Amino acid sequence: MVHGVWSTADGHPLRITDLKGDQISRLAAHVDPILAVFAPLWWIWPSAGLLLVVQAAAIALGALPVFWLARKHLRSDTVALGFAVAYLLLPALQWLTLNEFHPVALATPLLLFAFWFLDEQRLAPFALCAVAACACKEEIPLVVAGFGIWYALSHRRYAAGAGIAALGLTWAGLAIGVIIPHFNNGASSSFYSRYSEVGGSPGGVLRTAATHPWTLVAKAFGHRGIHYLIELALPLAGLWALAPLALLAALPDLAINLLSATPTQTSIHFHYVAGIVPALVVATVLGAKRLRRPALAAVLVVGAALVGNYRLGPMPGWSELPDAHVSAHDDAVLRAAKVVPGGVVVSASNVLGAHLSARGRVLSFPYVQDATWVAADEIVPSWADRFAPVPAATALARMRRDPAWKLVFEEDGVLVFHRVLPP
Repeated sequence: MVHGVWSTADGHPLRITDLKGDQISRLAAHVDPILAVFAPLWWIWPSAGLLLVVQAAAIALGALPVFWLARKHLRSDTVALGFAVAYLLLPALQWLTLNEFHPVALATPLLLFAFWFLDEQRLAPFALCAVAACACKEEIPLVVAGFGIWYALSHRRYAAGAGIAALGLTWAGLAIGVIIPHFNNGASSSFYSRYSEVGGSPGGVLRTAATHPWTLVAKAFGHRGIHYLIELALPLAGLWALAPLALLAALPDLAINLLSATPTQTSIHFHYVAGIVPALVVATVLGAKRLRRPALAAVLVVGAALVGNYRLGPMPGWSELPDAHVSAHDDAVLRAAKVVPGGVVVSASNVLGAHLSARGRVLSFPYVQDATWVAADEIVPSWADRFAPVPAATALARMRRDPAWKLVFEEDGVLVFHRVLPP
């Protein structure tokens, strides 16, 4: 993410280095051009911290449309405040904020603002927020399409609602079926491999749904899927079930996650909840309206959010979070990053890479290739080495013995190597 922002600020829009060492467009992986918006901010604050601060602030701002929506439908400032607090307490939302930086996280508040304006029938600001949300990731337009269906049926604005739904579906189709293949040398998304068990592509999933529907049901509602749904839903006291029409907008992302073979997609600890949380929160507010006892609804929701946060959220274990405070290890990471000169090709593990991506080429360790510097963290795994620690550990052990590499920094498991002999 940092590399894409730096490259944009340097005049090469959304250019990144892929795992093979090739210079490609970020759009070959995800259609999230909102990253380009960070380029002017990078000129002011050239730091990975910029992305994290903006992400946290943006997600917090989502409490405003939640408050406005609840005040409108439940007719009480106090009750509305309760729903805004419940939003901020949601375990999935807090983990979304803490899960590194992902452009799709910005879609959460943007979708909430979009829904508020749509409910107010203010279509111009709705369109602005919806377009911005759609620029956060390729499947977010499907959520917007769900909002369009809700608008058509709840407000009886059939033409406008159908138009919103059609535009959302069209943009998602173009992003997934045209833009990603175009920037990926004609190949479809590499993420399709996550769905090999259920068809391996959007068309394959549809064929499986038509010919072997039970395969999809069994995949989606296995132990892992049910556990995921419970962790998403219970902290909102189940009030979302009283507004099923608004809940439609969450179904595309839920299906994408539940049908995936990748475990992180069915965990509330990762960014895959970004398009689901807004629909759940909106449905909860509209569902509370049906109880006809707003104060009771607010008590239920805040109570459920508190219990859910205690059981599932990050706050009780705050001291255990690696980024919760500046530890000695964090200091070692920052000192190690300063050892690597600017402009050189570096291979780095993910956390270190965030501080070393303001350069033309940055590789993800253990991919070394033409890198002349390597920076890796043996203590705190990240990205590739989190799920496959053996290759990273093996590569580091080999580099310690290789005379072509000189260990120039070692502190608290953070290592920096410099290539002193040609490959």
